[in-house]
Amino acid sequence: MDKVKKILVHLSKNNVAPQCARFVQSITGYFTETLDDEVEVKCSLENNRFILCDCEKGRGIPLKRASFCPFKYLSVAEAAEIPLDVQSRGVDVGVAILLQSANQKVLLTRRASNLRIFPNVWVPPGGHVELDERLLDAGLRELREETGLRLDPGDVSAQLLGLWESVFPPMLTRGMPQRHHVVTYMLLNTSLTHQQLQASLHPELAEVSGCLWVDASLVKAIVSAVDGEEDSGTQLEGLPPTISVLEVSAEGGLSESVLPFSVLCNRAPTNGEDVERVSTGTKYALQLWLKNLEGQGTRC
Repeated sequence: MDKVKKILVHLSKNNVAPQCARFVQSITGYFTETLDDEVEVKCSLENNRFILCDCEKGRGIPLKRASFCPFKYLSVAEAAEIPLDVQSRGVDVGVAILLQSANQKVLLTRRASNLRIFPNVWVPPGGHVELDERLLDAGLRELREETGLRLDPGDVSAQLLGLWESVFPPMLTRGMPQRHHVVTYMLLNTSLTHQQLQASLHPELAEVSGCLWVDASLVKAIVSAVDGEEDSGTQLEGLPPTISVLEVSAEGGLSESVLPFSVLCNRAPTNGEDVERVSTGTKYALQLWLKNLEGQGTRC
């Protein structure tokens, strides 16, 4: 048996033994016979395999893809043109942490401008799951590596919110797929306020260029700018024109700055260079976060 080098997505339906997902197949589409972009699945991390299985409605967690997901529209001929070294990558597994402070704010980070994938895009802290890691341990490690925040499993209340099928580039109009992930979004509740957490922020310059805290009112406006849809008017009424962010200096220090709030409501462009925005998957995760707050009876 070949030695496992990285954790990949494996798929199973109707109790059939899990098989390694192919790079060119839609993970969401595997579980639906329609063009639906959201399904419910069960997931587990076993023997360095991330296994997704079908389940009855109401008994799983949501898995979603963008309405413009390349693998939803990729033809057989186009799939065959993807280089073999890309196809052989399989579908990777990532973890992203929605860190909720005691005063109900969530931390977002802006990816560094020199990164090859999604530069200058706002996302929660996260990254790949390494071999023999639990999802929570991977999330806490990535949180520490990217932001300097050191939290132990006993310091947080953890909950899996949902799964996102992430593809780069995100649309066929911007090029053929090069990366394919399933991102697990985990919510971590802490007993510390965002001011207390912020005092310990030391972002990794190579990966993070800025940090900001958003509350429910800001999140509602952000998620109202739906990627892949025409601009029908973002809910900006009553919100400040700018938002306070922490910029990471060339020396790795933090300084307060302001960002036009409208930047966080930018939509994913269909052509040309990307723009500074909140990623489509992050908007999905933030919607799940809002539902979680409402389910707790929290006023938001």
